[in-house]
Formats: sequence, structure tokens, C-alpha cells
Amino acid sequence: VQLQASGGGLVQAGGSLRLSCAASGRTSSSLDMGWFRQVPGKEREFVAGIMLSGGITDYASPVKGRFVISRDNAKNTVYLQMNSMKPEDTAVYSCAAKGHRSFQIIVPTRGLDYSYWGQGTQVTVSS
Repeated sequence: VQLQASGGGLVQAGGSLRLSCAASGRTSSSLDMGWFRQVPGKEREFVAGIMLSGGITDYASPVKGRFVISRDNAKNTVYLQMNSMKPEDTAVYSCAAKGHRSFQIIVPTRGLDYSYWGQGTQVTVSS
């Protein structure tokens, strides 16, 4: 599975950005997916995740109510709509994926739960 992230950039505080992550490969249509972010000198942190069906999502507390994760399974693509952005949202954002298991009903929030990672995309929010 290969993951290609796009959509990062520079935005002013209060603005919006949308990240995309396209999955390709043999099992790309059966993935749970997530977004993580990392600031230099800090640990990578979970941002949002979405299960295969799209009906189950989870968000980290700092972004809840501002970010929305969604997916288009026909395009094997997951999106992260980021609204009301703050300078503290500045980070390198990476998408991640794992094979879906039918017994799992909770979005994984740990990086080690994911098997596949895309390259990061820089998001910078100016104050």
C-alpha cells in the first residue's frame, strides 16, 4: 500500500486547509486510516482517524470541533478538513493506514497500530 498526501501549505490563523491522502496498492480498498502530526522535538500525535465504513471517526481533543475527517472509498482517499486553524496546529501532517478487521470498532490512535505511512506534508499557521 502506498499513501500520497497533499494539501499542506501556509494559512493564517482562523483559516482553513484540506489535506488529502490517496491510497494505492492491492489492499487499498480495505483500510482504516488516520492522520498524525509532528512538531520538531515533540512526539508524533494522533489527530483524527476513520474506519473503513466511514461511519466511525475519532479526533484528538485539541482538534475536536474544528477538524473533520472523511473518506471517499471509490477514490481510496481520505480527507482532513481543518477549520478555525490555530498557530499550534503548525506541524508536519502524515497519513497512515492499516488493514481493516471486522471485529475492530474503535479507531486506533497509536502510531504503532498503523502499518502504512505516507510522506508528511507541512502545514503552517501564521498568527
